[in-house]
Amino acid sequence: MERREFITLLSGAAATWPLTGRAQQPQVPVIGFLGNRSPEDSADLLAALRAGLGETGFVEDRNIRIEFRWAETHYDRLPAFARDLVAHQVAAILAPGVAACLAAKAATSTIPIVFLGRRGSHPTWSG
Repeated sequence: MERREFITLLSGAAATWPLTGRAQQPQVPVIGFLGNRSPEDSADLLAALRAGLGETGFVEDRNIRIEFRWAETHYDRLPAFARDLVAHQVAAILAPGVAACLAAKAATSTIPIVFLGRRGSHPTWSG
């Protein structure tokens, strides 16, 4: 092998090392959040969600990602948002509210859907 061929081969391999290294890193799970309201209206719910995830060892943007879709009370947007989350192959869909839950259920029969229910005066996540 000539020197020029060797340098070309080495340069090509070096260019792919960062890509190879990233490909071998474990995937971070992604969950979808299909919100009926706005982020501002859901601040308490989001704080409770993040606290609950933290109790089980999950920290957003460290070892779990959340893809948010906000209908902002435009319920007609929910079906398209649900299909978008399914297309992104999220691990689960969190759907607070009946309309969001029904849109998620219509969009998939394979991705788990977790919905918010009320027991007494405290909201609880169910699935």
